[in-house]
Amino acid sequence: MTASSLINNKHLLWRAGFGAGINQLEDLKNKDSKTLINDLFKEETFLYINYDTPDIAETVDYMNDKAPAEKKKEMQRINREQNEELNLNFLDKMVNSKEQLREKMAFFWHGHFASRVVNPRFNRQILNVIRKNALGNFKDLLFEVSQAPAMLNFLNNQQNKKDHPNENFAREVMELFTMGRGNYTEKDIREGARAFTGWGYDKEGNFVERKKLHDEGTKNFLGKTGSFTGTDALNIILEQKATAKFITTKIYKFFVNENIDEVIVNKLSDSFYQSNYDIKKLMMDIFSSSWFYDQKNIGNRIKSPIELMAGMMRTLPMNIQNPENLIVYQKLLGQMLLYPPNVAGWPNGKSWIDSSTLMLRLQIPQIWSGLRPLDYRPKEDDDLDMGMKNNTNTLTKSFKNPNITIDWARVEKIFSGKNVEDYLIQNSKSLDMSSVKNFSDNSVKMKVINLMSTPEYQLM
Repeated sequence: MTASSLINNKHLLWRAGFGAGINQLEDLKNKDSKTLINDLFKEETFLYINYDTPDIAETVDYMNDKAPAEKKKEMQRINREQNEELNLNFLDKMVNSKEQLREKMAFFWHGHFASRVVNPRFNRQILNVIRKNALGNFKDLLFEVSQAPAMLNFLNNQQNKKDHPNENFAREVMELFTMGRGNYTEKDIREGARAFTGWGYDKEGNFVERKKLHDEGTKNFLGKTGSFTGTDALNIILEQKATAKFITTKIYKFFVNENIDEVIVNKLSDSFYQSNYDIKKLMMDIFSSSWFYDQKNIGNRIKSPIELMAGMMRTLPMNIQNPENLIVYQKLLGQMLLYPPNVAGWPNGKSWIDSSTLMLRLQIPQIWSGLRPLDYRPKEDDDLDMGMKNNTNTLTKSFKNPNITIDWARVEKIFSGKNVEDYLIQNSKSLDMSSVKNFSDNSVKMKVINLMSTPEYQLM
């Protein structure tokens, strides 16, 4: 097995997943990329992400204005616990699932179809819709997300009624979820909003088309005329080649390179459109192409906070006594699952790095290994509707000790006789090993910690 194969396999497992798990390190050296790709596309029995905290009875409305304060407090506590469980269970899937590609695609779509609501049942439902359809058909994914109560709530379509259309949902569906700016007009937004009138959900969180609230009049939408419904509007959007181009471009930027190659993107986009939006085929086309492994596409992306954390957790077998601490790290680093900053989702690239987040990123390997304390606090003024705000104090009490135990004996055994940097760093040639050695004794443990503390480890 050549050095280039090792580099290519590392690249593939970081982009199509969250890096090599400790039990995959031999695969990096011994398997060819084609075999690894086939492994990534294998599907297991789909398992839903859930939470164990019991729901409050749906008939009880603790959040109305007349509800007693202690009842509201209790509801907020349960919401917070359930959302925290969903967050940690999603992160656990990224770390431990054999279906790395499904969870990586789900992570991508979670940022693409960004929603932020307090209701944990709504969060659970949209998260599982995204995971279930992550490698399926984009049409199915778009329809199910658009009819999810979390999205209808977040984008105010529950208030979209005939004679009083709310344009928020229609605008974001076109601008952020499908076509992108420049491919529709303000009139298309107005007419699209009319098509989506009546789309909402009932008390149990089931999608409903409220016929009495739907505008049945004629609409002129994206060059077509008819008495369109929301279903018609989404189908017309999917007929636009601009939709395939927008989605393909975004996927290319996330999985390949933020600087797009127009020729490649156009070819992928045409194929995506011709396949009727087959996501799995698009991803296979990307990962099995020779250009995906070009030097310019390797080690050029800054890991997002979730990718950084999940990658470390896959490499280092760890027992975490207080997993809720991991949510604090997400918050401090700027990427909390279920809590995107806005409907546009998380930014990427250099936006992840500023003076404080870079310092914390470089210190996490030492903090998690128990070699130094955590001297950070979340900003007190942060708006945390997810319920974290009330919990910040309890979380920070155990801040300095994340209570993580790493199985270093297993790490030593796995890395014995290997150049550790070849497995942990994407472009190890750019690494000044003398500076790493200066801070290390000769143990594998210190080498791993110090390599994970380099700027080079931030790249994938």
